[in-house]
Amino acid sequence: MDTNQYLAIFIDESTEHLNTMSDYMLELEKNPSDKSIIEEIFRAAHTLKGMSATMGYNDMADLTHKLENVFDAIRYDKLSVQVDMMDVLFEVHEQLLAMVEDIASGGTGEQDISHLVNKLDKLEKGAQVDTSSESSAQGEKGNAKVQNERSMSNLDEFELSILNEASERGFSNYEITVQLNEDCLLKAARTFMVFEVLEKHGEIIKSDPPVNDLEEENFDFQFKVLFITKYPKDELKKKLKKISEVSHIIINPFSTKTYKKAQEKLETDNKAIKERNKTDEKSIPNRSGRQVSKTIRVNIERLDILMNLFEELVIDRGRLEQIASELNHQELQETVERMTRVSGDLQNIILTMRMVPIEQVFSRFPRMIRKLSREMEKDIAIDIIGAETELDRTVIDEIGDPLVHLLRNAVDHGIEKPEERRRKGKPEQGTIQLKAYHSGNHVFIEITDDGAGINREKVLKKAIENGIIHESQAHSLKDQEVYELILASGFSTAEVVSDVSGRGVGLDVVRTKIESLGGRVSIDSEQDKGSIFSIQLPLTLSIMSVLLIEIENETYAIPLSSIIETAIIEKKQILSAHHKKVIDFRGNVVPLVFLKDIFNVPKYSDYEEDEYESIVIVKKGDKMAALVVDSFIGQQEIVLKSLGKYLQDVFAISGATILGDGQVALIIDTNALVK
Repeated sequence: MDTNQYLAIFIDESTEHLNTMSDYMLELEKNPSDKSIIEEIFRAAHTLKGMSATMGYNDMADLTHKLENVFDAIRYDKLSVQVDMMDVLFEVHEQLLAMVEDIASGGTGEQDISHLVNKLDKLEKGAQVDTSSESSAQGEKGNAKVQNERSMSNLDEFELSILNEASERGFSNYEITVQLNEDCLLKAARTFMVFEVLEKHGEIIKSDPPVNDLEEENFDFQFKVLFITKYPKDELKKKLKKISEVSHIIINPFSTKTYKKAQEKLETDNKAIKERNKTDEKSIPNRSGRQVSKTIRVNIERLDILMNLFEELVIDRGRLEQIASELNHQELQETVERMTRVSGDLQNIILTMRMVPIEQVFSRFPRMIRKLSREMEKDIAIDIIGAETELDRTVIDEIGDPLVHLLRNAVDHGIEKPEERRRKGKPEQGTIQLKAYHSGNHVFIEITDDGAGINREKVLKKAIENGIIHESQAHSLKDQEVYELILASGFSTAEVVSDVSGRGVGLDVVRTKIESLGGRVSIDSEQDKGSIFSIQLPLTLSIMSVLLIEIENETYAIPLSSIIETAIIEKKQILSAHHKKVIDFRGNVVPLVFLKDIFNVPKYSDYEEDEYESIVIVKKGDKMAALVVDSFIGQQEIVLKSLGKYLQDVFAISGATILGDGQVALIIDTNALVK
């Protein structure tokens, strides 16, 4: 039976069943006697076994069959759930995930599973299982087998001739596979360090993916290098293992003869697949007349193109609205109004198409927290709220690394060890809460822990030592301002750099990434009670509602999401406090920010100054500022455009937009103006 046509369905459903197993296994650890949880895991394993056997993936079927036996024994009280048992079950789960990923990327899913089968057999018989590093070494051998099957591809004649000549001269040719940690924040930097070590010991012929993709971090967490050297592979492996955040190094000899045979076999297989596809195209259509599928998969690049075209439509719509207003033609105005309504609906549909649940990012964190807490001998539970909250796909792709960094910091610096928590009168188990929710045009993600909190004095002392603040400023800073000092570049209060967090990279990496997405990070903490890291992100990065304002003859845009209200005040209402101009806004002292001075706008007219000022009240968290402008133009939806690489650090400007009349308006970053 030809199963190729079912491959996509198999991969999707296998991933879904494995995610279900992972979630329920985490629940099982908390409630080991809950039979309903065991039933769900057993059902997922049973379905996965049947699917993989039908598709011909025998290793996967054998492993899930053994897993099914263990859960069957638990189900009928022949076994009880133990911590060591859960370690083995999670190891099996990770192996199954690796098999599915291998199949999805064109592999056979075949791996050396003998060590895991032995462990599961021992579990089934009620024997103790060794979860030491020996098993991981066996797993690495199994990975080596897979990596060797999926060898470096697309070598040209010139590269092959270099490899042949190197062999003749007594050099060794190796294919080196480097696996980075899945929570590695600076993949390009780690790749550079690997290349630097290799170039000292030989010559790199080729990398997969290419060097450009590695520099731009356009790869998952694994890359390969074809390498010529006179050094033994054990010595190379030893040196590469010293690089932090490198989890696996696999070095296999590379033979050009074996490579050529593999390429010939691949060409033969491709021809056979093409012939089968031609036969499939002639298959009998569905006679029932019913719609077989109601969903289709669309490449994200196509959605990006659609979004770009719609952005151009928004610019033209603004131009039409302006022309209709100037001509004062009723029929034209009615047509433009209808077009505005239709394009508004179209905009909502396009934005919705790009929205995906944040669960895609959140789902990997429970396993990560469990693993880290075991490594650090801590008892930590993670509570996820609002995983169904939707966010733009572009933001989803970028938010993973900052969240990993914050969670690792919460595990390492936040939650105390059980004995320390007992001394403080806390429960031994610490809790990290990961929460996401919508508010206006923003999504908020909060990471809350009930750990040690942030030591204000320790942070101030370190900030003064590092020259981040002057000693005279220390006592005037509010608590939240002190906590946010830990986001400064190179700041760390860790006495010992650990592999879990820190590693010489501070939380400034998190702040930089979040701000590049148009968001911001805020911190609140109470010593010995815990900390809250709050991330505010825009729903989408491309189209936003703004208030257009005028300063002299120049037009600027202020995002509506940061505006509280607009007002016109008399100049006599302006007061002075601490040598600054302020106003009394509903009982709050709000500082005035004169945009004309901030942006050095030249004066174009000599009219007499009015006795009134137009102001826009904006907010950043619980802080406010009143922006002084010349006049309000009105509300409009605009397309956000980047200023490019040459204008990256323009103060208080986050981008630009093209208005309907072709004029460029700068978008004001109000967060930079609120202090």
